[in-house]
Amino acid sequence: MPMEKLTAGHPETQSADVIAENIARLKALFPEVVTEGKDGASVNVDMLKQLVGDATVTDCDEKFGLNWHGKRRARQLALTPSTGTLRPCPEESVDWDTTQNLFIEGDNLEVLKLLQKSYAGKVKLIYIDPPYNTGNDFVYKDDFKDSLANYKRLTGQLDEEGNPLTTNREASGRFHTDWLNMMYPRIRLARDLLEENGLFVASIDEIEADNLKSICDSVFGPENFVERVVWKNKYGSGALTRGFANVHEYILVYSRTPLIDISAPLSDEQREAYKLRDEHFDARGGYITQPLATRSKDDRPNLVYPLVHDGKEIWPDKQWIWAEDRLKAAYDAGQVVVNEKDGKFSVRVKQYLRDEQGRERLGKPLSLMNGPFNQEGNKEIEALFGERVFSFPKPSALIQHFVACVVNGDESNSGIVMDLFGGSATTAQAVLAQNEVDGGARRFVVVQLPEPLDLNSAVQKAAIKMCDEQKLPRLLTEVAKERIRRASKAIRDRQPMFAGDLGFRVFKLDSSNVREWVPNREDIAESLEEHVVNLRVDRTEQDILYELLLKRGLDLCVPIETREIAGKAVHSIGAGTLFACLAESITATEGEPLALGIVAWHTDLDPAGDTAVIFRDAAFADDVVKTNVAAILEQNGLKNVRSL
Repeated sequence: MPMEKLTAGHPETQSADVIAENIARLKALFPEVVTEGKDGASVNVDMLKQLVGDATVTDCDEKFGLNWHGKRRARQLALTPSTGTLRPCPEESVDWDTTQNLFIEGDNLEVLKLLQKSYAGKVKLIYIDPPYNTGNDFVYKDDFKDSLANYKRLTGQLDEEGNPLTTNREASGRFHTDWLNMMYPRIRLARDLLEENGLFVASIDEIEADNLKSICDSVFGPENFVERVVWKNKYGSGALTRGFANVHEYILVYSRTPLIDISAPLSDEQREAYKLRDEHFDARGGYITQPLATRSKDDRPNLVYPLVHDGKEIWPDKQWIWAEDRLKAAYDAGQVVVNEKDGKFSVRVKQYLRDEQGRERLGKPLSLMNGPFNQEGNKEIEALFGERVFSFPKPSALIQHFVACVVNGDESNSGIVMDLFGGSATTAQAVLAQNEVDGGARRFVVVQLPEPLDLNSAVQKAAIKMCDEQKLPRLLTEVAKERIRRASKAIRDRQPMFAGDLGFRVFKLDSSNVREWVPNREDIAESLEEHVVNLRVDRTEQDILYELLLKRGLDLCVPIETREIAGKAVHSIGAGTLFACLAESITATEGEPLALGIVAWHTDLDPAGDTAVIFRDAAFADDVVKTNVAAILEQNGLKNVRSL
């Protein structure tokens, strides 16, 4: 190769392109503010201002992309902090003390906001099956002023009519707009939860497929679009179909960062191709053969050499795909098949269905999926409940296919799988099923609005009957939780020795445990007196603890250990990352031993980072006790002392 001349303008003769680097950093954080054109990248400054909370921003022209009435408000809604919390419900959970799985009841927009600190950058796969906007389904009608109050209206707590959702009729004139305003903030927040190799997968039909892709292009960046999968979801269509028989939907796939490689479990058709057998069949299954010579790659002199077979030298027409030592090792191991016809040799390598450890190989995911079919989703429900209790459930094998994908070479069978429109909890069953297959430790986080069951639905009447028999509220979430319990039991029945996580913790969205300051302007003194204790009196210590976890950015399944110190319950959260004593009274004689006990416990645990210690503010007998406790803790290295 001739020596390259570094002329003026060559990248190596110039300093770093700071502008390009800054734009790249912006694009990584906020893909929607950067657009590519023939003159290079440009930044929508007004949109950037809005995303960082600049109140001076005014209406501006949107750049190329999907625009609709309310887009600016929808973007702002994603940026508005939640005023709620997630309350723990151990009595509705399974294996509360040990499980890492979550089932969260509430408006997924509010839940997404609450999970930002604890789960940002930690989710491996987000799957959504949102309302398809058919005109007969429902759209979350978000209130841009008070989203938590809106949640209560949606769940019937404030709405006199008791309707949790609003039917989005096409005649409304805002048919697509309402749906877009509902979807955009949720996808915007979901992106931030994905890890670097994370995937976002969304089921949709033709009504909103293009609009959903435009939203995702804006949020993730078009360079992170992976595929629009066509999924054949039915065996066939009814005889009364007037036009084309519609037997497919779409699945949009996006990556958190530009995709390098993706593999997926083999389809039945791909698996059936491994028909050839040899002496390794019992251990490794059948095999197919792949050519070892290539014409398509760039010239590589080191890949041109003879293979000696039966005393004859076999040369490739151009070159081999492997280096000589690798090909020779495979040949000596009996894994190379050589055939001769008309004086020409064919050299191919055996590719077995399973590797030496018995793990089935992966293949390239297909852009056309022939099943699994919706009918299989109905059969799954009937197998668990004895009858249909859900309308149009997705087959769990569909989601399991994406759960099992290997992205950018990450073969770990752990990580968090999240479903924001949990519905019948199909995703939870898919995660449990894949863990059963490969012994994985994947966790699920399922979020679902507690919609009342429909008395007019023949299918949901069966669900209502089940809820009444078990004395459960007539809510979709109750039936979904029961599905997880039954799917877990089915795994235990099949594999009594299965050691995987088959439980789940239930949390429910509610208003914060800390009361909002709402002064009575006619009697400020009375308002001050009422807010001396600013924690809600109807909340438990456990409620407050889990709000602290969320606000501190800790996992909702982090270990909590409780000890009695100076007669008070003290909680160590996350092995000493956070200490909390929420006793309602701390006297002068209790303060010092309490503080010293926390110091000793902290010393034993020796956690990394800045440990916080939190007390109930109204618990201290007076300011002297409060000051002394804080002083003892700070003198011993615990300087982050707070009170509620």
